[in-house]
Amino acid sequence: MRAHIDVVLPCLDEAAALPAVLAGLPPGFRAIVVDNGSTDGSPEVAARLGAKVIHEPRRGYGAAVHTGLEYSTSEVVCFLDADGSLDAGALPVLTNAIADGAELAVGRRIPVSRTAWPWHARAGNLLLSAILRGRRIPVHDIAPVRAVRREALLALDVRDRAFGYPLELLIKAGQTGWRIEESDVEYRPRAAGTTSKVSGSVRGTCRAIRDMARVLRG
Repeated sequence: MRAHIDVVLPCLDEAAALPAVLAGLPPGFRAIVVDNGSTDGSPEVAARLGAKVIHEPRRGYGAAVHTGLEYSTSEVVCFLDADGSLDAGALPVLTNAIADGAELAVGRRIPVSRTAWPWHARAGNLLLSAILRGRRIPVHDIAPVRAVRREALLALDVRDRAFGYPLELLIKAGQTGWRIEESDVEYRPRAAGTTSKVSGSVRGTCRAIRDMARVLRG
């Protein structure tokens, strides 16, 4: 692998979380923060802390991560939420899985407390991951942390630009016959001063499930 591995961090109003998230990246991992329209100074915080900052005006998780993928230059690229809920220390485990022959390495969130993962978000995730296993895709989570080879992911041609992106990625990876490896990743309450766009409310979770249901329908 190359001297550094890019980590794409989609970002919408995560200024309070960014200092700890960026400081927690393991050596050899380089942050690409894709700002998706923040109004809290997130891009300035990220730039001040040494991250490469990209602006993506089209709102949507998929739009942000795809733009980050396009701007990445490393052979292997990681994706991680910028809200402080996921342990960046798990990234080497995922990239090692790629080095050992996996074509997609994904995290399975293990909550550290009951408050880390609201019931409505967890229930939706359980349903969707069960549907995927029914399609012989061996995952237990539609997690926002993953590692993959850059060129392979571009060739997979994931089209969704909203919350359905990670689900479409898994479906297409399964259809293509990729070897998918899943590893446990500690899941904590997001940083104080930030609000989840998905699990922070029942409405947000329903919006994400709507986007993912659209992907399932094809």
